[in-house]
Amino acid sequence: MIELRHLRYAVTVAEEGHITRAAERLGLQQPPLSQQIKALETQLGVALFHRLSRGVVATAAGKAFVERARGILADVDGAVEAARRAGRGEDGRLAIGFTGSAAFHPLVTDVVRELRDSAPMLALTLEEANSAASLEALRAGKLDAAFVRALPEAHEGVRARHLLDEEMLVVIPDRHPLLESWPEDECRPLAALAETVFILYHRPSGPGLYDAIIAACDKAGFSPHVGQEATQMISTLSLVAAGLGVSLVPASMARLGTTGIAYRRLKPDEAPSAPLFLVWRPGEESGPLARLLTDVRRHTLALGSMRGDDQKM
Repeated sequence: MIELRHLRYAVTVAEEGHITRAAERLGLQQPPLSQQIKALETQLGVALFHRLSRGVVATAAGKAFVERARGILADVDGAVEAARRAGRGEDGRLAIGFTGSAAFHPLVTDVVRELRDSAPMLALTLEEANSAASLEALRAGKLDAAFVRALPEAHEGVRARHLLDEEMLVVIPDRHPLLESWPEDECRPLAALAETVFILYHRPSGPGLYDAIIAACDKAGFSPHVGQEATQMISTLSLVAAGLGVSLVPASMARLGTTGIAYRRLKPDEAPSAPLFLVWRPGEESGPLARLLTDVRRHTLALGSMRGDDQKM
């Protein structure tokens, strides 16, 4: 039976044109290599090399055999390297979901940028959706992982890692009367917004942030007057810019630099927070997904905000 080592022997002998030099290159002794070449020729029923006084030269059959052998060995080496790249998460496919607000957090953007730079052969797909839709896509196998802002109380077949809690800022129309007496460097109590109209992220789309805001207002002693609800976080900012009310958004949203709005901070003990989770299917932590998990853990630890252990749901 012809084995891969026989192909390597024949190719090396053909390239060196000398049994002894080929043996040295292969890390073998000359007599065993000569025996292997003779055994291969016997098995094939043809002579692969002309034996000369100063070396060997491939026969016509030998040239044909060596040419095909090189192709086979290249394919095998390619398959081995492809497997290793996939195992390191450098090759294959990875579909990542994210909510609209999570997309602007530097943790998410840094991780995605690093994946593209360090693994250019990795087919990376990014899908924006609300937390609930991302979780359903994850369960259906359409996503490999997702950055979400909220987790349901029960969601079978999902593992979650709580990455951080992000401060939420007040976003106000730039011509709103509130800004006349609210300096940029001042933190106000949440109750300062009690008489304003709120624009919130539509609850079915983002129950986590919606509920956090309502709970914080209730704790501050008032029930917010919700004048508008937006289906996307970007839409919330647009409605605020149009002067229809104020809102609370994760601090990373301020990176957008949207015109027509201003950001202000609440007192730390009264400001609601926006959690960020990474979710994925358990039992599939290998290849590209393993690389993502490793990168996310490293970046989160660098931020100094990793929270606890992974959660099975």
